[in-house]
Amino acid sequence: MIERKKLLIKKVYPNATIPEYATAGAAALDLRYCGDKNITLAVGEIKSIPTGIAVAVPEGTVAVVCARSGLAFKRGITLTNGIGIIDPDYRGEIFVGLKNHGSALFTVHPGDRIAQMLLIPIYAVDLIETDDIGETERGDRGFGSTGLK
Repeated sequence: MIERKKLLIKKVYPNATIPEYATAGAAALDLRYCGDKNITLAVGEIKSIPTGIAVAVPEGTVAVVCARSGLAFKRGITLTNGIGIIDPDYRGEIFVGLKNHGSALFTVHPGDRIAQMLLIPIYAVDLIETDDIGETERGDRGFGSTGLK
């Protein structure tokens, strides 16, 4: 059974939409554009899209804002920073930076689902500086060293 935590959500604007899971098995909550006008992104353009909500991420958790797979795959719309991190101590409105990598204009309409937010447990660590971090079979081979197949 999945542990359930409470996520406090504040509407920054009355017309904001509370995030929701699209299906019973969805891992992430859908975030929607909160505004009263369409926002159009030209090819290659970046814009900051307001969600109209602020959250209190539970202690021991981080909220990760991710692209919606359909927008990325079908339209070339991604998050400007790859993923967004919402720390447990942040209390401001959530904005989503979108970039149009597609070949046509893309218009975001009020209420459109623009990203998804996943809550993940985090661990605080104590840093220990050392000259020896141990060895593994892989070692320092990276950047494609394991091949494609």
